[in-house]
Amino acid sequence: MASAEPAQDPKISVREHVATADQRVTLHHIPWSHYEAELAVRGEKSVPRISYLRGTLELMSPSRDHARISAWIARLVEIFAEENGIELSPYGSWTLKHPELAGAEPDECYIVGEDLTKQRPDLAIEVVWTRGGIDKLEIYRWLGIAEVWFWIDEEITLYVLRGDRYERVDRSAWLPGLDVALLCSFLDRPLLSVAKREYRAAIRSR
Repeated sequence: MASAEPAQDPKISVREHVATADQRVTLHHIPWSHYEAELAVRGEKSVPRISYLRGTLELMSPSRDHARISAWIARLVEIFAEENGIELSPYGSWTLKHPELAGAEPDECYIVGEDLTKQRPDLAIEVVWTRGGIDKLEIYRWLGIAEVWFWIDEEITLYVLRGDRYERVDRSAWLPGLDVALLCSFLDRPLLSVAKREYRAAIRSR
């Protein structure tokens, strides 16, 4: 079985106790039909995000800061792809399912390349703003997502699916040459336009 830092129980961040924390409800012993019903009731709304793993259901409404980080990561990833001639198609919080077992809605996800008929994204990105909750990496293992990123405490950790296990890696398989530490260094800029401009300049200067 896959194991990953997001599923562990590390020290609690100060963000756990402030008003900007994500709002999360976790329910256990829930049948798949209930998960499907929750999706139907929510409809086309973007929140709450609904995840499911073998009887555990999670409803999560991301905080403003959570949403900002995920959006900024996405915009910078797209700049990297553009600057390097990589075809990258964004699909946001695409609802992904493995019937009866697992379901997730990533913060961001992408298909890489020109084949847009794929039934799964190649890359999923998760922002862990408030610790705890359902084991997202195990969900993605069931879903067969080739690469998953977790942003945690100012850093991005990458996992690549090899066989039936995820392995932590230093470089993206889908976005070769991407320096995630460099990308993260621009997430603290006061404006997205500034982050994008400075990140693009940094890529071109390398």
